[in-house]
Parts: sequence; C-alpha cells; structure tokens
Amino acid sequence: MIQTLQNAWKIPELRKKLIFTLFILLIYRVGNVIPVPYIDVAALASYFNSVLSNTILGLYNAMSGSAFSRATVFALGIQPYINASIIIQLLTIAIPALERMAKEGGEEGKKKIARITRWTTVGLGLLMGWAYYMMLVNYGTSGFSIVETGFLPGLVVVLAFTAGSALVMWLGEQITEFGIGNGISMILFANIISGLPGMVGRMVSMAWWQVLIVLVGIAALILFIIFINDAERRIPIQYAKRVVGRKVYGGQNTNLPIKVSMSGVMPVIFAQSICSLPATVCAFTGVGEGNWWYDHLWSANSWMYAFIYFLMIFFFSWFYSTIQYDPVEISNNLKKNGGFIPGFRPGKPTADFIHKVINKIVVFGAVYLGIVALLPIVAGNLMVGVRNLAIGGTSVIIVVGVALETVKALEAQMLMRHYKGFLD
Repeated sequence: MIQTLQNAWKIPELRKKLIFTLFILLIYRVGNVIPVPYIDVAALASYFNSVLSNTILGLYNAMSGSAFSRATVFALGIQPYINASIIIQLLTIAIPALERMAKEGGEEGKKKIARITRWTTVGLGLLMGWAYYMMLVNYGTSGFSIVETGFLPGLVVVLAFTAGSALVMWLGEQITEFGIGNGISMILFANIISGLPGMVGRMVSMAWWQVLIVLVGIAALILFIIFINDAERRIPIQYAKRVVGRKVYGGQNTNLPIKVSMSGVMPVIFAQSICSLPATVCAFTGVGEGNWWYDHLWSANSWMYAFIYFLMIFFFSWFYSTIQYDPVEISNNLKKNGGFIPGFRPGKPTADFIHKVINKIVVFGAVYLGIVALLPIVAGNLMVGVRNLAIGGTSVIIVVGVALETVKALEAQMLMRHYKGFLD
C-alpha cells in the first residue's frame, strides 16, 4: 500500500487528486470541531460517555468521529446520506416508476435518482436534527442542558445540523468526482481513524500481555478480512458459437464471480442499529445497569446480546443477497446472450443452481461477518480492559475495505496512464 502511494505521488495528475482528497478531509475534520450554539458541549460529551456509549447513539457517534457527542456542525455526519441512499435503493425495487427510471433512463435517469437522494438527505437531516434538539430539551435534567431555549434557538440548532449534513454530502461527492476513491467511504474512514490516538492512550493503562494480545488479534483480524474480501465463488460460463455473416462469435469460456462478502458491512451496521435500540430506550427511560433485562439482554457486553446480534447479521446478509442478485434475471441474461452453465439446461435449472450457490455463499459471508463483529465483544468479556478501547468489527471492516478499495483505485489510475512500473 505504501509503495502504491509513493508511485501515485510521482504522477502529477494523481498527486493533485490525492492533495484534493486530503484537503476535503481536512475541511471535514475542521467542521467536526465547530460546535453549534446554545449547547453545553462539555456536559453533553460527559453524558454520552457515561450513559449512551452502548446505544444506537453511540454507534452514530463512532461513525461521525465523536462529532455527534460534541454537537458540532457535522454532528449528523454522513448518516442522513447513507440512510437516504438505502431508502431510495429499496424504493427503486418496490416502486416500478423508480425502477424504470434507474434501469431504462440511462445517464439522465441516474441523475434524477441522485437528485431524489440529495433531497431525501436534506429531509432526513431536518428530521434527525429536530430529533437531536428535542432529545437535548427533554433530557436536559440528565446532566446537560441547552443554554437557551425557544423557537429561534431551536431553529438555529436544527438548521445548523441540517446544513452540516448537506455539506458533508457535498464534500463526499466532490471526493468521488475529483479525488481518489468513494467520498462517503473516505469520510467514514477519516472518522474511524481519528479515534486511533485515543485508543492508543487507553492501551497505555493496560497490562503488557493484554496489549500484546490486542495487537496480535487486530493483525490477525485484518489479514482475515483481506482474505475474505478477495474471496469469490466463480461459476463457469460457456458461450455457444454463433455465425453472423462470415464471422464466428462466441465459443469462449468465462465465469460468473460471486463475492463471499457480497453485502459488505451493511448487515453489521443494520444489525447493530436494531440491537442498540432497546439500550437506547433504556437510557432514555432511566433503566440501566442493575436491571435484569438490561444486563442480560441488551447490554453490549452480554452473551445473549451477542447471540441476537449474530442472528440479525445472518438475516440482513440474506436480505441484501436477495436485493443484489436475482437468479432468474441472471439466467435470462445468459440465455439471451447464448451462454450456459455446463451441466445445467438454460432457464429454470440454471436459475435454481445459481440460487443454491448464492444461499451457500450467504451462509459463509454471514458467519464471516458474525465472527468479525463478535470478536470485540468476546474479547471484552474475557479481558475487561479491551472494552474501553472502542474497537468494533464494523470499524475494522470499513477501514480495511476502504484501504483496499483506495489502493485498487490508484493502481487502476496508474495502469490507465501506462505507468511503466506495471508494464515491466
């Protein structure tokens, strides 16, 4: 990876893209420390660390680089845009008009879908900003408070959160268009990496053998994620020969690759969000540690929580596979282009075989995500000091995945420019 960055830096065009990406990330990090007015930031951060760290708000806080707990301009982070993208993606499958727009509209249809996603992001930003403000007002007696209440202060706070989420969306799009890699992924990457200094500081207080176990475990986890990220099941495809005029087309052999981690980190994010909802309700109602239901079911350190968490990851992995792959559509496309899977007749037999393969891969992918997501919980139960490190399987998958995607994007850019280092 370091060698790839060094080679990319030597090419003027890629150097400009790298500098532009770093500049946008710098702007984002500056916005992450600018608080909105009328809020006691220090008291709010203390309340988050003591009460809300294991709730869904703690997940949002980690994904925003601790901006959510400090009520900064970028407190909502990239979450409104991610949620809007997921909602529009699901609606595209459910609403025929949007499906036709996405599939048959071409470039203009994609622009319309992107425009709808942006406006949905603004709407969700308003909704989430208002919910955040109401949480501050309703629970002001819990150790933090708004300095000044009323219509105008509330309007300023909500609009500041909404404008911040819209600006983060724009910054991500600028990275995607003029920088390196996917802008949204790069912002999430920067948020997670920003927590490394604090994690190193907390490791200093641990025993040396615990630090050694943590470092070896993180290294093994990263290698495991890299291995699974590149793993895929290749279904052999053969195309029949066709004679068009005096030319013969087809006859070649290829394959249909299906990645083991086909759904990425999304099942983990959804599962963690849903499993954290009861803990969030408990935090808001004053029910916390010491309560049987909280300690044995909804505490992030309980074994029952880990079991429910794993089941939710399994369900969302299956759900995403049904969205991404349609065996009937794949079978029909192969039949139209004269392709077939050796040993299976075109049509329903081919679709059934692809469906069977996808189901097997979903099981392996779900087990992989479950192992990565549950390892920090298991380690935290075995070694109490690990709980304070705030190492999440979601964070590790995002960091490793974004790093691999960025390296591949740089290598592709260098190959397009005939970089001699790849031609020797």
